[in-house]
Amino acid sequence: MNKLVTILGIIVMLGILYLLSDNKKAINKRTVATALGAQLVLSLFLIKVPVGSWIIEQLAGAVTKLFSFANEGLAFVFGDLFGKGYFFIDVLGVIIFLSALTGILGYLGIVGWVVKVIGGAVGKLLGTEKAESFVAVANMLLGQTEAPFLVAKYLPNMTKSELMTVLVSGMGSMSASILVGYSLLGIPMKWLLITTALVPFGSLLVAKILTPETEISKVSDVTLDRKGANTSVFSAMAEGINNGLQMVLGIGASLIAGISIVALLNSLLGLVGTSFTGALGYIFMPIGWLMGLAGSEAMIAGQLLGTKLSINEFVAYADLAPLMTDLSERAIAMLSVAVGSFGAFSSIAICVTGLSVFAPTRKNDLSKLALRGMLGGFIVPILSAMFIGLFL
Repeated sequence: MNKLVTILGIIVMLGILYLLSDNKKAINKRTVATALGAQLVLSLFLIKVPVGSWIIEQLAGAVTKLFSFANEGLAFVFGDLFGKGYFFIDVLGVIIFLSALTGILGYLGIVGWVVKVIGGAVGKLLGTEKAESFVAVANMLLGQTEAPFLVAKYLPNMTKSELMTVLVSGMGSMSASILVGYSLLGIPMKWLLITTALVPFGSLLVAKILTPETEISKVSDVTLDRKGANTSVFSAMAEGINNGLQMVLGIGASLIAGISIVALLNSLLGLVGTSFTGALGYIFMPIGWLMGLAGSEAMIAGQLLGTKLSINEFVAYADLAPLMTDLSERAIAMLSVAVGSFGAFSSIAICVTGLSVFAPTRKNDLSKLALRGMLGGFIVPILSAMFIGLFL
């Protein structure tokens, strides 16, 4: 029964996207159907096929092992304070190491090679343009403002549909560097990696419904800019360290403000017999029910999705972690995936501002597309959660 409800949920989510589309007649049915099929097959492969499950388990182990190397630096800098449960040190500190490593891999061309190979295959399968396919794949590894940097010189000439792909994939994904933060909160790495793997197909599916292609693309022969302004591997590492530090400060600040504001709102609304999280739960509970969750689990899903949309995903994951002992394995998996993107109101300004630096002439277009792009980014992981829920 739960799986039948989940199928209904997928249909409803697609219906919402259809209603939000700015040109319903132009929707490319082949692209949409292929993207849906690809998500279904990939979910099946990663969850039910032994080889796929083995790959995910091995990747999860390798990534967790990679995180452990950061402990050496953290122990040296913080001494006895490390390992004592201080969130800023034990969790956020690892992000700086991973951001530096990502910068090095980007400079050496490894990130670009992965993006080019997988992006090329995704583009051919779905019939989407190279630049937008590359960005959708790049968001598996990079953040919402870092991924477009690979194709920055093409952004001014992108069609509105291609720009929508950039927005949706940016706000419908998570940065690889930040996965460690979620994992150290207690969110299973397996589900975080599966969420990441489904990003390209999910983002292109959603973007091509919201803003179908009606123009002729002006971007053809695409070469990825892997080095940017860096002149050596050391400058790339330094840039990664700086990006990681900015990320850590931003996450820390958002958690302090977000959790405090939620506590304040809960207290104020408590005067009238309710709470902010409770209100969010009731508002977004239908999505939890459509995911195939019932009762208290659907309410928790509503609370987490509401928190994610109104504040950010990190606060939502921080709320999810202590609740997992009372949730079913299916609910843990689906909620770990459903919360997994930057699709929140706070991301709109970040995306528009970041992309406008590369394409100042397209700021008006980006501003007009941004709200629907954010809603698309909010829906991407929910659809992914529904697909994996079919096999749990």
